Amino acid sequence: MTARIRLVEVTDANCDAVIAVRVHPAQDRFVASVEKSFEHAAEHPEANPWFRAVFAGDEPVGFVMLSWDVTPAPGLLGPYFLWRLLIGAGHQGRGYGTAILDEVVALLRAEGATELVTSCVPGEGTPEPFYRRYGFVPTGEVDEDGETVLRLDLR
Repeated sequence: MTARIRLVEVTDANCDAVIAVRVHPAQDRFVASVEKSFEHAAEHPEANPWFRAVFAGDEPVGFVMLSWDVTPAPGLLGPYFLWRLLIGAGHQGRGYGTAILDEVVALLRAEGATELVTSCVPGEGTPEPFYRRYGFVPTGEVDEDGETVLRLDLR
């Protein structure tokens, strides 16, 4: 059974609680923090960042950020790129990651998107097996940061 979550806009009222969501320390090298995600979004407006807090009930359990409907260019994958997906350390293993992807995929299909692209750092502990179980497949590309590029067909 997939976990029940809501994608919620980040507001002044929930921002501090969302920033407090952290992955396991061993995962820090694979996924940037929520705070760093906000910095990346501000530094790269050309990536058309779209982000949401992930709530289970009244508690923030994760965060998701995409590049939304961009024209692919050097250093900018798209048109829809899963830029960040993180689940708080105390909330992992409960199906939240899959539930987030289910919500994102439904939103993207409603927009007429035909694919979702992401990338991940190679190495032990990488989230690549999670993405592959969901249906993402390696494209054979490696991005400018040395990350493996994966693609999910939404058709």
